[in-house]
Amino acid sequence: MTSVDLPYIDAEIERMDDGGVPPAYLRHFHWGLFADPDLADDSTERYLAAAEAMTERVITAGEVADGRRVLDVGCGFGGTLDLIRARHPASALAGINIDERQLRWARRLVNGDAISFTTADGCKLPIADASVDHVLAVECVFHFPSRKQFFREAARVLRPGGTLALSDFLLRPGAVAQVAATLQSAGLGDWYGKSASPFSSAGYQRMARGVGFEVLVDEDVTARTLPTYPAMRRIYQESGDAAGASTIDGVEQLARAGGWEYHVLAFRKQAGG
Repeated sequence: MTSVDLPYIDAEIERMDDGGVPPAYLRHFHWGLFADPDLADDSTERYLAAAEAMTERVITAGEVADGRRVLDVGCGFGGTLDLIRARHPASALAGINIDERQLRWARRLVNGDAISFTTADGCKLPIADASVDHVLAVECVFHFPSRKQFFREAARVLRPGGTLALSDFLLRPGAVAQVAATLQSAGLGDWYGKSASPFSSAGYQRMARGVGFEVLVDEDVTARTLPTYPAMRRIYQESGDAAGASTIDGVEQLARAGGWEYHVLAFRKQAGG
Protein backbone atom coordinates (compact mmCIF):
# COMPACT_ATOMS: atom_id res chain seq x y z
CA MET A 1 0.00 0.00 0.00
CA THR A 2 1.35 3.40 -0.97
CA SER A 3 1.39 5.97 1.81
CA VAL A 4 3.11 9.30 2.35
CA ASP A 5 4.30 11.27 5.36
CA LEU A 6 1.57 13.85 5.96
CA PRO A 7 1.25 14.26 9.74
CA TYR A 8 -1.86 16.42 9.52
CA ILE A 9 -3.55 13.60 7.55
CA ASP A 10 -1.92 10.74 9.45
CA ALA A 11 -3.55 11.75 12.73
CA GLU A 12 -7.03 11.77 11.19
CA ILE A 13 -6.56 8.40 9.48
CA GLU A 14 -5.23 6.86 12.68
CA ARG A 15 -8.27 8.04 14.62
CA MET A 16 -10.64 6.67 11.96
CA ASP A 17 -8.79 3.36 11.71
CA ASP A 18 -9.18 3.05 15.49
CA GLY A 19 -12.95 3.37 15.14
CA GLY A 20 -13.34 7.13 15.37
CA VAL A 21 -16.08 8.91 13.47
CA PRO A 22 -14.72 10.64 10.35
CA PRO A 23 -14.80 14.40 11.03
CA ALA A 24 -17.01 16.40 8.70
CA TYR A 25 -14.14 18.65 7.64
CA LEU A 26 -12.40 15.78 5.82
CA ARG A 27 -14.83 16.28 2.94
CA HIS A 28 -13.12 19.56 2.01
CA PHE A 29 -9.91 19.51 4.08
CA HIS A 30 -8.39 22.79 2.91
CA TRP A 31 -8.54 26.54 3.46
CA GLY A 32 -11.97 28.15 3.39
CA LEU A 33 -13.35 30.96 1.25
CA PHE A 34 -15.40 33.12 3.63
CA ALA A 35 -18.13 35.44 2.40
CA ASP A 36 -17.66 37.77 5.40
CA PRO A 37 -14.05 37.45 6.60
CA ASP A 38 -14.51 40.15 9.28
CA LEU A 39 -17.15 38.16 11.14
CA ALA A 40 -15.84 36.93 14.51
CA ASP A 41 -16.93 33.30 14.32
CA ASP A 42 -14.43 30.43 14.35
CA SER A 43 -17.04 27.68 14.53
CA THR A 44 -16.47 24.42 12.71
CA GLU A 45 -19.81 24.85 10.95
CA ARG A 46 -18.75 28.16 9.42
CA TYR A 47 -15.38 26.75 8.39
CA LEU A 48 -17.07 23.76 6.74
CA ALA A 49 -19.27 26.05 4.65
CA ALA A 50 -16.27 28.16 3.66
CA ALA A 51 -14.18 25.10 2.72
CA GLU A 52 -16.98 23.94 0.44
CA ALA A 53 -17.17 27.45 -1.01
CA MET A 54 -13.46 27.21 -1.87
CA THR A 55 -14.08 23.92 -3.63
CA GLU A 56 -16.94 25.50 -5.58
CA ARG A 57 -14.73 28.46 -6.55
CA VAL A 58 -12.07 26.16 -8.02
CA ILE A 59 -14.73 24.15 -9.88
CA THR A 60 -16.25 27.35 -11.26
CA ALA A 61 -12.85 28.75 -12.26
CA GLY A 62 -12.25 25.54 -14.21
CA GLU A 63 -15.61 25.89 -15.99
CA VAL A 64 -16.69 22.38 -14.99
CA ALA A 65 -20.10 21.50 -16.43
CA ASP A 66 -22.35 18.48 -16.76
CA GLY A 67 -21.37 15.68 -19.11
CA ARG A 68 -17.65 16.44 -18.84
CA ARG A 69 -14.72 14.19 -18.00
CA VAL A 70 -13.12 15.45 -14.79
CA LEU A 71 -9.86 14.34 -13.17
CA ASP A 72 -9.16 15.48 -9.59
CA VAL A 73 -5.44 15.12 -8.84
CA GLY A 74 -4.56 14.93 -5.16
CA CYS A 75 -8.23 14.18 -4.54
CA GLY A 76 -7.90 13.59 -0.80
CA PHE A 77 -11.01 11.97 0.65
CA GLY A 78 -13.11 12.58 -2.46
CA GLY A 79 -15.16 15.60 -1.39
CA THR A 80 -14.52 17.67 -4.51
CA LEU A 81 -15.61 14.88 -6.82
CA ASP A 82 -18.64 14.06 -4.69
CA LEU A 83 -19.72 17.70 -4.91
CA ILE A 84 -19.37 17.63 -8.70
CA ARG A 85 -21.31 14.35 -8.84
CA ALA A 86 -24.19 15.95 -6.96
CA ARG A 87 -24.21 19.06 -9.17
CA HIS A 88 -23.37 17.41 -12.50
CA PRO A 89 -24.55 13.77 -12.39
CA ALA A 90 -23.78 13.09 -16.06
CA SER A 91 -20.07 13.78 -15.62
CA ALA A 92 -17.40 11.06 -15.73
CA LEU A 93 -15.36 11.51 -12.54
CA ALA A 94 -11.95 10.16 -11.54
CA GLY A 95 -9.69 10.88 -8.60
CA ILE A 96 -5.97 10.28 -8.20
CA ASN A 97 -3.96 10.33 -4.99
CA ILE A 98 -0.54 8.95 -4.12
CA ASP A 99 -1.75 7.92 -0.65
CA GLU A 100 -3.80 4.71 -0.82
CA ARG A 101 -5.02 5.24 2.75
CA GLN A 102 -6.89 8.38 1.72
CA LEU A 103 -8.42 6.60 -1.25
CA ARG A 104 -9.50 3.68 0.91
CA TRP A 105 -11.45 6.11 3.07
CA ALA A 106 -12.66 8.09 0.05
CA ARG A 107 -14.35 4.98 -1.30
CA ARG A 108 -16.16 4.62 2.01
CA LEU A 109 -17.07 8.27 2.50
CA VAL A 110 -18.44 9.12 -0.97
CA ASN A 111 -20.40 7.36 -3.69
CA GLY A 112 -17.67 5.05 -4.91
CA ASP A 113 -19.86 3.55 -7.62
CA ALA A 114 -20.00 6.90 -9.44
CA ILE A 115 -16.34 7.86 -8.98
CA SER A 116 -13.18 6.04 -10.01
CA PHE A 117 -10.25 6.31 -7.59
CA THR A 118 -6.68 5.35 -8.52
CA THR A 119 -3.42 5.40 -6.61
CA ALA A 120 -0.92 7.38 -8.68
CA ASP A 121 1.65 10.16 -8.69
CA GLY A 122 0.38 13.55 -9.83
CA CYS A 123 3.52 13.95 -11.93
CA LYS A 124 3.00 10.58 -13.67
CA LEU A 125 -0.68 10.46 -14.52
CA PRO A 126 -1.90 7.03 -15.73
CA ILE A 127 -4.27 8.78 -18.14
CA ALA A 128 -4.38 8.73 -21.94
CA ASP A 129 -3.43 11.81 -23.96
CA ALA A 130 -6.22 14.35 -24.62
CA SER A 131 -8.76 12.23 -22.73
CA VAL A 132 -10.24 14.60 -20.12
CA ASP A 133 -12.01 17.96 -20.17
CA HIS A 134 -10.97 19.28 -16.77
CA VAL A 135 -8.09 18.69 -14.35
CA LEU A 136 -8.47 19.94 -10.77
CA ALA A 137 -5.90 20.19 -7.97
CA VAL A 138 -7.30 21.76 -4.81
CA GLU A 139 -4.56 22.87 -2.41
CA CYS A 140 -2.16 20.00 -3.12
CA VAL A 141 0.29 20.96 -5.88
CA PHE A 142 2.93 22.08 -3.37
CA HIS A 143 3.16 18.45 -2.23
CA PHE A 144 4.11 17.24 -5.73
CA PRO A 145 7.75 16.58 -6.69
CA SER A 146 7.56 19.18 -9.48
CA ARG A 147 4.91 21.75 -10.32
CA LYS A 148 6.32 21.99 -13.85
CA GLN A 149 6.06 18.24 -14.43
CA PHE A 150 2.50 18.26 -13.12
CA PHE A 151 1.61 21.03 -15.55
CA ARG A 152 3.16 19.07 -18.40
CA GLU A 153 1.12 16.02 -17.44
CA ALA A 154 -2.07 18.08 -17.11
CA ALA A 155 -1.47 19.57 -20.57
CA ARG A 156 -0.90 16.10 -21.97
CA VAL A 157 -4.10 14.54 -20.65
CA LEU A 158 -6.38 17.52 -21.40
CA ARG A 159 -8.13 17.84 -24.73
CA PRO A 160 -7.54 21.14 -26.60
CA GLY A 161 -9.72 23.76 -24.92
CA GLY A 162 -9.80 21.81 -21.66
CA THR A 163 -8.99 23.47 -18.36
CA LEU A 164 -6.74 23.07 -15.34
CA ALA A 165 -7.94 24.71 -12.11
CA LEU A 166 -6.21 24.73 -8.74
CA SER A 167 -5.60 26.58 -5.51
CA ASP A 168 -2.20 27.13 -3.94
CA PHE A 169 -0.24 29.18 -1.41
CA LEU A 170 1.87 31.77 -3.23
CA LEU A 171 4.63 34.20 -2.37
CA ARG A 172 4.20 37.94 -2.56
CA PRO A 173 7.02 39.36 -4.70
CA GLY A 174 9.96 40.26 -2.47
CA ALA A 175 8.84 38.10 0.44
CA VAL A 176 11.07 35.06 -0.17
CA ALA A 177 13.38 35.53 2.82
CA GLN A 178 10.52 36.44 5.17
CA VAL A 179 8.47 33.41 4.17
CA ALA A 180 11.40 30.98 4.30
CA ALA A 181 12.38 32.07 7.81
CA THR A 182 8.85 31.90 9.16
CA LEU A 183 8.08 28.51 7.60
CA GLN A 184 11.27 27.10 9.08
CA SER A 185 10.53 28.46 12.55
CA ALA A 186 6.93 27.21 12.34
CA GLY A 187 8.02 23.69 11.41
CA LEU A 188 5.68 23.63 8.43
CA GLY A 189 7.72 21.00 6.63
CA ASP A 190 7.44 18.65 9.60
CA TRP A 191 3.70 19.02 10.15
CA TYR A 192 2.39 19.61 6.62
CA GLY A 193 4.52 16.97 4.93
CA LYS A 194 7.08 17.39 2.18
CA SER A 195 6.41 20.62 0.31
CA ALA A 196 7.96 22.20 -2.77
CA SER A 197 9.36 25.70 -2.45
CA PRO A 198 6.68 28.40 -2.43
CA PHE A 199 5.89 29.77 -5.87
CA SER A 200 4.79 33.16 -7.16
CA SER A 201 1.87 34.26 -9.32
CA ALA A 202 4.25 35.36 -12.06
CA GLY A 203 6.01 32.00 -11.89
CA TYR A 204 2.73 30.16 -12.37
CA GLN A 205 1.84 32.28 -15.37
CA ARG A 206 5.24 31.76 -17.04
CA MET A 207 5.14 28.02 -16.37
CA ALA A 208 1.60 27.70 -17.73
CA ARG A 209 2.38 29.50 -20.96
CA GLY A 210 5.50 27.39 -21.37
CA VAL A 211 3.47 24.18 -21.61
CA GLY A 212 0.70 25.54 -23.82
CA PHE A 213 -1.84 27.02 -21.39
CA GLU A 214 -3.46 30.42 -21.47
CA VAL A 215 -4.27 32.02 -18.12
CA LEU A 216 -8.00 32.25 -17.36
CA VAL A 217 -8.05 33.13 -13.66
CA ASP A 218 -5.46 34.30 -11.14
CA GLU A 219 -7.44 35.48 -8.13
CA ASP A 220 -5.82 36.48 -4.86
CA VAL A 221 -8.38 35.41 -2.24
CA THR A 222 -6.08 35.74 0.78
CA ALA A 223 -8.33 38.18 2.66
CA ARG A 224 -11.27 35.80 2.36
CA THR A 225 -9.23 32.85 3.71
CA LEU A 226 -8.01 34.50 6.92
CA PRO A 227 -10.81 33.13 9.18
CA THR A 228 -9.48 29.65 8.34
CA TYR A 229 -6.63 30.17 10.81
CA PRO A 230 -8.61 30.59 14.06
CA ALA A 231 -11.02 27.84 12.98
CA MET A 232 -8.23 25.36 12.24
CA ARG A 233 -6.30 26.39 15.35
CA ARG A 234 -9.30 25.55 17.49
CA ILE A 235 -9.83 22.22 15.71
CA TYR A 236 -6.19 21.19 16.26
CA GLN A 237 -6.19 22.37 19.87
CA GLU A 238 -9.34 20.39 20.60
CA SER A 239 -7.82 17.28 19.02
CA GLY A 240 -4.58 17.67 21.00
CA ASP A 241 -2.47 18.39 17.92
CA ALA A 242 -0.06 20.97 19.34
CA ALA A 243 2.20 20.85 16.27
CA GLY A 244 -0.71 21.66 13.99
CA ALA A 245 -1.83 24.58 16.14
CA SER A 246 1.73 25.94 16.26
CA THR A 247 2.10 25.73 12.49
CA ILE A 248 -1.19 27.55 11.99
CA ASP A 249 0.15 30.34 14.23
CA GLY A 250 3.28 30.78 12.11
CA VAL A 251 1.58 30.69 8.74
CA GLU A 252 -1.14 33.06 9.93
CA GLN A 253 1.55 35.61 10.79
CA LEU A 254 2.78 35.45 7.18
CA ALA A 255 -0.71 35.71 5.69
CA ARG A 256 -1.70 38.69 7.81
CA ALA A 257 1.64 40.41 7.12
CA GLY A 258 1.05 40.03 3.38
CA GLY A 259 3.95 37.76 2.44
CA TRP A 260 1.89 34.58 2.09
CA GLU A 261 -0.98 34.65 -0.38
CA TYR A 262 -3.69 32.20 -1.35
CA HIS A 263 -4.71 32.11 -5.01
CA VAL A 264 -7.29 30.35 -7.16
CA LEU A 265 -5.89 29.81 -10.65
CA ALA A 266 -7.27 28.39 -13.88
CA PHE A 267 -5.75 27.76 -17.30
CA ARG A 268 -7.00 26.65 -20.69
CA LYS A 269 -5.09 24.29 -22.96
CA GLN A 270 -4.60 26.08 -26.26
CA ALA A 271 -5.37 24.44 -29.57
CA GLY A 272 -2.23 22.76 -30.81
CA GLY A 273 -0.79 22.77 -27.29
